[in-house]
Amino acid sequence: MSLLALLDYASVLVFALTGALVASRAQLDIVGFAFLACLTAVGGGTIRDVLLLRDPVFWIGTPTYIGIAVLAAIVVFFGAHFLESRYRALLWVDACALAIAVAAGTGVAMAMAQTPLVVVLMGMITGCMGGLMRDVVCNEVPLVLKAGELYVTAAFAGSVAAVVVDTLIGTEWIVLAACAGLTLALRAGSLAFGWRLPVYRSRPPRV
Repeated sequence: MSLLALLDYASVLVFALTGALVASRAQLDIVGFAFLACLTAVGGGTIRDVLLLRDPVFWIGTPTYIGIAVLAAIVVFFGAHFLESRYRALLWVDACALAIAVAAGTGVAMAMAQTPLVVVLMGMITGCMGGLMRDVVCNEVPLVLKAGELYVTAAFAGSVAAVVVDTLIGTEWIVLAACAGLTLALRAGSLAFGWRLPVYRSRPPRV
């Protein structure tokens, strides 16, 4: 199994767990769990593959990805009640999923010899869009839009780091490890230590 395929499998599994955790907060039935887990797990990667004209889309070519997402949904359906705080668990599992997915998207774009701009955008799309779909469908404020939190910024920084390290070193696993590591470090710092970027504040009009 290639490193990129392994990253896709890991991304699908961990993002599926976040989708199922959100389903548990919304008190959905087991089919709703499976649907939301699959949507979250493959959403970002699907948009990535469609934009990059990959044929077939990764989960259509290998339906095992859907099976993994459904299995994750079943596990959470029967085990979510053991968690003391499902929302706190969601935040941290989502942080791990973001890091893995950004690395996966970045790696796929690099393997297709895309330009640095496209590589960065594919990393961000793969990392952010599945969670965005999940939260919108469940009528929750998307994590990617929480004011000041490092989410999209973390994905952007991780993808840029991959481009820089690839230019300097070029070893695939080092490039993707740097991408995932920086993404996770920034997102975890935002959750644990309150790292924030300045946000826009409107000013009263001048009289």
